Amino acid sequence: MTFSDDEICIECVKGKLFETKKKGATCSSDLLEIIHIDISGPFPHQTIDGNRYFITFINDHSRFGYLYLIEEKSQAFEMFKIFQTEVERQLEKKIKIARSDIGGEYYGCLMNEEDMLDLFTRYLQGNGIAAQYTMTGIQQ
Repeated sequence: MTFSDDEICIECVKGKLFETKKKGATCSSDLLEIIHIDISGPFPHQTIDGNRYFITFINDHSRFGYLYLIEEKSQAFEMFKIFQTEVERQLEKKIKIARSDIGGEYYGCLMNEEDMLDLFTRYLQGNGIAAQYTMTGIQQ
């Protein structure tokens, strides 16, 4: 079936519609209210500086993102501290919620996973930041 330029295919329009708000999902109403954190890698090729991973921090309200190159996952916790200092001073606001997939971003190579996760959780609590974790392996 073919359509001319002035005809609308109702089924095509319906197919392009999707529910954008997930049940129970929260959106932020101000800068630094929710920060989404994710790490990607290792990539098969490294940068000139030897980086094979990158970590992203995305502000839920503005959708503005920061990207940091890192050599290994164990550097992610330190990169969060650098990011936190940078944005809190620039915006004169505090991060309220850190949302990640608990996929290993904050696990150090010298500690077991439980100890490192506990260290990150204690750091967030000590700074008044709520930790929210999503399911691993799910893109939504």
